[in-house]
Amino acid sequence: MVKGLYTAYTGMINEQHRMDTLTNNLANSTTVGFKKEGSTSQSFNAVLALKVKDTSEPANIPKRIGYNNPGVKIGENYTDWAQGSFKITDNTYDLALSGNGFFEIEFTNKAGETSTKYSRDGSFTLTQEGYLVTKDGNYVMGSKGRIKLDPLSDATVDQGGAIWQNNEVVDTLRIVDFQDYNYLKKYGENLMEPVEGAQFKDADYKVFSGYLEMSNVQIVTEMVDLIAITRQYEANQKIIKSIDSTLEIAANQLGRVNG
Repeated sequence: MVKGLYTAYTGMINEQHRMDTLTNNLANSTTVGFKKEGSTSQSFNAVLALKVKDTSEPANIPKRIGYNNPGVKIGENYTDWAQGSFKITDNTYDLALSGNGFFEIEFTNKAGETSTKYSRDGSFTLTQEGYLVTKDGNYVMGSKGRIKLDPLSDATVDQGGAIWQNNEVVDTLRIVDFQDYNYLKKYGENLMEPVEGAQFKDADYKVFSGYLEMSNVQIVTEMVDLIAITRQYEANQKIIKSIDSTLEIAANQLGRVNG
């Protein structure tokens, strides 16, 4: 097989992966609390022998040099945790976090199983019973468990996360942070869940009531990257067409015997 074909093919697969990541960012450019993703790649991934002859082996037996794949390998995706811009809503229960940390959410799946998730999306509301919930109906957790307020009384939320009603602190938002965000994985659009090895730490934050933290996706930057990815994909296509033409000549013309 011509190595150039493999190189161009793996390049196209890599650009397609980058495109998928980028379009997901664009699709969530208006999702509250969304953190954009990026992708990495590794060029000329190969398994090569360091020694042609291993003198530690009896009789100085020659070794295989291994397999050389002169293409590009799709790496890992990463999350950009940069702070998103704030949007003014003037809604008391719209909360934005400045700094580090996540709201703790009691999440219930379709099977009725509950688990703890974490989010930067602070678009909350009150139920008729007075529970503070997310837009999907999951409970927001406080220092006393599920946060329950008097739905008929006005409330204020200070920058420390304490919720006041009738000049008294009813509850305090439970906001946590993690030692290493590499131990977090995305769940849905804007929820996070820790994986094995995740460690908690005290969060350094301020809570702003009447604001929402928007997605940190920069649409102009993503569109520029979109154009670059498209051109790189097309360049790999041209390489494959060029090599294909060369192979056609080699197979159909160079081997022809004139009569």
